Amino acid sequence: MGGILGLGQGSFGVYGFDFEHQSAARVRESIQELEESGWPAFWFPELLGREAFSHAAYLLSCTNRMVIANGIAQIWSREARSAQGAGVLLADAYPDRYVLGLGYGGKPRPGVKPVAAMAAYLDAMDATELPHPAPAAPLRRVLAAYGPRMLALARDRADGAQTYHVTVAHTAQAREILGPDAFLCVEHPVLFEPDPDAARAIAREHLQGYLATPYNLAKFRRLGYTDEDLADGGSDRLVDDLVFWGEPDAVAAKLRGHVEAGADHVAVQVIGVRPGESAMPQWRLLGDALR
Repeated sequence: MGGILGLGQGSFGVYGFDFEHQSAARVRESIQELEESGWPAFWFPELLGREAFSHAAYLLSCTNRMVIANGIAQIWSREARSAQGAGVLLADAYPDRYVLGLGYGGKPRPGVKPVAAMAAYLDAMDATELPHPAPAAPLRRVLAAYGPRMLALARDRADGAQTYHVTVAHTAQAREILGPDAFLCVEHPVLFEPDPDAARAIAREHLQGYLATPYNLAKFRRLGYTDEDLADGGSDRLVDDLVFWGEPDAVAAKLRGHVEAGADHVAVQVIGVRPGESAMPQWRLLGDALR
């Protein structure tokens, strides 16, 4: 199976929204502690206001070895030419340490077909002529992909795919479509809460928005979940599949299921941490459990 930037088979990284709520100084301290703790990669979305490429540049400047990955930069936030220029600059400045994750993202756009929009964006990126020399290490890009057509596009036009809020069964399906060579990163939320009722309550709060968007509902239905599974905050079966909860060792064992199903890399999102608070204690526990 595929690997990029040293993120090979069986590796685990951090996925987080946490830095959106932190000052620049605290972000520097946090990312450096994650790197010193042995985490090989940090993935982050473009969602709450911090711009994707400047955010990535700052995190790269604060670290020495860690791979920094946009997970994802929304294609509607900038022209393809700007994305190509920014991505190539970061690839040149930080060889083999930057991954550009691209995704459809954002608000619903009636009449716009996501696969066609992404393909057109990639066409425009590839057609961009830049005046400066090409970087020694190429720009690596992955696509946010769930359905068969977007996964095929990720296989054919990128280095691979990043999936988000999916099941282990979906990981096996994605690997089959991507083939043996494309890179597959799977994001998965976790919660260190052993009490089932408490854990599922927090997980349902986290999943609330994802159970209200058409493309996520379509993704879950393709995986075999019924309307009953998707109603009232999600069935126990759905919640337990989408959020791994329990003691750190139990959570780590569940995460390894994605690797066994074909993931090259698993980006782990800790939930249940209030905005402004640090998830660093949980990252330490999880790092120990995964090692």
